[in-house]
Amino acid sequence: MDPECSRLLPALCAVLADPRQPVADDTCLEKLLDWFTTVTEAGSSLLLLQENPCLVELLFHVLKSQDLSSRILSFSLRLAGIFAAQENCFQYLQQGELLPTLFGEAGPLGGAAWTAPTVRSGWVQGLRTLARHPSALRFLAARGAVDTIFSLQGDSSLFVASAAGQLLVHILDLAMRGTAEGRCGPQACDWPACAQKVVCHIEDSLCSTATPQVTQALNVLTTVFGHCHGLWTQGLWVRLSPLVARLLEKDPVPASHSLVDLLLSVARSSVLSSDHGLWETLAQTLSHLSPTQAGPLALGILELQDCPQALRTQAFGLLLQPLACVLEAAAQAPGPPGLLEGAAGDSMTVDTLLSSRSACVGLLCCALAHLGLLQPLPQRPSPWPQVPLLGAVVTVLRLCSGSAAPTSDVGGRLCAILVGCGRVQRAALDFLGALSQGTSPQELVTQVFSILLEYLMSPESSSMVLKKAFQATLRWLLRSPKSPGCCDLDPHTQLFLRELLPVLQKRLCSPCWEVRDSGLEFLTQMTRHWGGQAGFRQALLASEVPELTMQLLRDPESYVRASAVTATGQLSSWGLRATPASPERPGAEQESLLGELLRILSTDSEGFPRRAAMQVFTEWLRDGHADVAEDPERFVAGVLQAASRDLDWEVRAQGLELALVFLEQLLGQRGSRCPYAVGLPETAPPGMPAQALQVLCRVQLFEFAFRALFDCDRPVARKSCDLLLFLRAKAAPCGSPQEAGDSPTAASAEAMLQRWQAGEQGQPLGYLEPGAVVAVLRSVDLEGLRDTLAESSDHVEKSPQSLLQDMLAAVGVLGENEADCY
Repeated sequence: MDPECSRLLPALCAVLADPRQPVADDTCLEKLLDWFTTVTEAGSSLLLLQENPCLVELLFHVLKSQDLSSRILSFSLRLAGIFAAQENCFQYLQQGELLPTLFGEAGPLGGAAWTAPTVRSGWVQGLRTLARHPSALRFLAARGAVDTIFSLQGDSSLFVASAAGQLLVHILDLAMRGTAEGRCGPQACDWPACAQKVVCHIEDSLCSTATPQVTQALNVLTTVFGHCHGLWTQGLWVRLSPLVARLLEKDPVPASHSLVDLLLSVARSSVLSSDHGLWETLAQTLSHLSPTQAGPLALGILELQDCPQALRTQAFGLLLQPLACVLEAAAQAPGPPGLLEGAAGDSMTVDTLLSSRSACVGLLCCALAHLGLLQPLPQRPSPWPQVPLLGAVVTVLRLCSGSAAPTSDVGGRLCAILVGCGRVQRAALDFLGALSQGTSPQELVTQVFSILLEYLMSPESSSMVLKKAFQATLRWLLRSPKSPGCCDLDPHTQLFLRELLPVLQKRLCSPCWEVRDSGLEFLTQMTRHWGGQAGFRQALLASEVPELTMQLLRDPESYVRASAVTATGQLSSWGLRATPASPERPGAEQESLLGELLRILSTDSEGFPRRAAMQVFTEWLRDGHADVAEDPERFVAGVLQAASRDLDWEVRAQGLELALVFLEQLLGQRGSRCPYAVGLPETAPPGMPAQALQVLCRVQLFEFAFRALFDCDRPVARKSCDLLLFLRAKAAPCGSPQEAGDSPTAASAEAMLQRWQAGEQGQPLGYLEPGAVVAVLRSVDLEGLRDTLAESSDHVEKSPQSLLQDMLAAVGVLGENEADCY
């Protein structure tokens, strides 16, 4: 321990032990515990207590005081656990009866303080920390602590109850860890006494008629099989699995959710997954649980790598049942083709679907979500019933929109339940998008496009449903095959596009800003993927979508303006202008867009549009946008000037990213499309050409980077430091250090940087000569700044000494100037 901390520790212990002093806040106490944990992990706890007897005195004082706050009492219990985690220190604290008193009936356990959840939590956490050696196990067994832990499993505080369950798992694992595992059979006589006590309690709880006790036992076992991987867990499962299976005989099955978690935890265990009895129990559970309860279990079974095929078939059939019932109910003729054998006709599923609106919605949403999670997995069932699933989800969407015309009574009732249900619509659209990855017949794809268009056009579609519909439409469009021997879109997709764009046009004029935003995001993604496709370009330019997108740059909602900036930037990158350029001024439209985006960067009151504008400018520069390539210097200078004045740190950071792209292109890095790179080698030479350094000075890149170096936002300063280090390495061979360093420009620049570092950033550097730039780069300790910036912003305040000073200053023990007040 630091000598200064040792000096402050007695005063702090006196403050903590004095009930008249204001209690330190929970954050300081937690930091104090973290510090003691670090100290004891690095050295001897016994030596720490011997060198700082005030710590033991604090623990003894806690036992005697009757009016200490519950927070200090909880802190003391946890602190004792930290010290006692080392066995020799545990024996030391045992000698003075400190631990038995703290954690036994004579301590908080038997007093009025026990009514506080904070104290009970501290008691459990303290025992959890000290239970790391055989002496601790004997202590827990002899003092009756295990019985108290049993009772705390049902504590009114969820935090205490959860911690008690985790402590039982830890005790069981600790007890069995020191045993010869090969001899740990299912018989009770083979188990250590402490482990026997825990297992017997679990057995009693599993046999209880009270559901909460069954739940507690199942949760403990789930944690055991999820975190403990010794061979003894096999004996535990053999012993307890009959009791778990017996739960299935009850009606209803108690604690079904916890039972599912347990069975999946066992199935995932590398020690137990080869147990054939486990697969039988899983199959029985699928049969006994209701469709809603069994869904997560079926999904978990199908996610397993190794599982009997018969069980996989049963699980998959269970997941398909809700959609099979929908198909059957809505079919014009009985017996829909292509369903998985055994999936249809389950009366329990039909009863659940028709029992109530909430039950129907819940079951369908779960089935759609589970199948959506299963679809991309490599271990999904094969063959995958793509066609019936696609037909079922389209049918669900038609039932929800009211466009279906079922002829059966069940279909009519389903339609009445589901019509207008946004939750099912969203789940179905998500799954419909996932199914785009499969192979489907063209007539079914046409139905998919039809239902998507219906939802996008419907005035009844909510903003969230429209967002999901746009996302599903994009996924289906992007998977559309190309025509044979042609790089353009196939005829079916082009036909759909001609119908889709007027709908998109309408949605961009929606009074709901979320809808306008979703439409712009859809347009951006579609343009990014299809900007070079002739069919898409023709359909888009024939519509009013590009013009509306330009108008949305002045939308009253900042999120929409940001999306419009991104969309127009993408459209412009592909030459998809809002209107044809005039013969007299062929670049007029592009100039107006560049000017509009610069206006947004300079004047928009919200950060989102300005960030979007910076990202567009960076992409334009990187990709060699035609408008930028005409005069890159002017473009970069204007953007950096606007970004340097921005109050949003993300805009300034993006400005540094743009500066780096410009620098890489200037030096002729691989993949550059900038005119400056023409004629330069693919790999940049080790030094920077003098003319390149002059270009960087003209665009005032150095002033922008030097300002950012002292930015109050750390990410900006770190990015700038990295950029300047790169520049210094490239500029090193350029010019004479003596000549550059003696120039008056370099001296004034260094003086200005010192004033900037002190917080005076009002005066600009002005134009710098290349030699002066090199001198300044060499004079600034960039490595030291990088190391400083790499430290956390509160590295001083997080020191233990600072923490102790602050806690003492809060109660006036330290003088005015001794506290590290931050």
